[in-house]
Amino acid sequence: MRTHSISINEVEYAAYRLAVQFMTWDEPIPSFGSRFPNSLESCLKTPFQTYQKKHLYRGLVEKAAILFYLMIKNHPFENGNKRIAIMTLFYFLYKNGKWLNIDNKQLYDIAFNIAKTKPKSRDRAIKWLQTELKNHLINYPDKK
Repeated sequence: MRTHSISINEVEYAAYRLAVQFMTWDEPIPSFGSRFPNSLESCLKTPFQTYQKKHLYRGLVEKAAILFYLMIKNHPFENGNKRIAIMTLFYFLYKNGKWLNIDNKQLYDIAFNIAKTKPKSRDRAIKWLQTELKNHLINYPDKK
């Protein structure tokens, strides 16, 4: 089954706007136009990279994990990276017919734990993230 990517426009109109609307808390999320050039583009392209015609990240969970990891660690935005990463993850999963059966606190804790990982533990953090996603992944209720 083909995994569908997401575009900059989809992040802006879905993930970013949802994060601004539902996840502002005490710190506002800066305007989408203030994002750092090319950082978001890199986060969205990396899960679909190939080498010798083979995908570096196979399957939805591997792609979702690296996307979420990079959205947090590469800081494509001045502020709100974890919140936008969460909404981007949900949109990416939705577009691919999946969802996470997880409460807000658990998901924020996962994002927070990824944010505090050291670069040298990247592979271990991504494997842990893949396990967490697998443990909570469900079919999207309206998509079979």
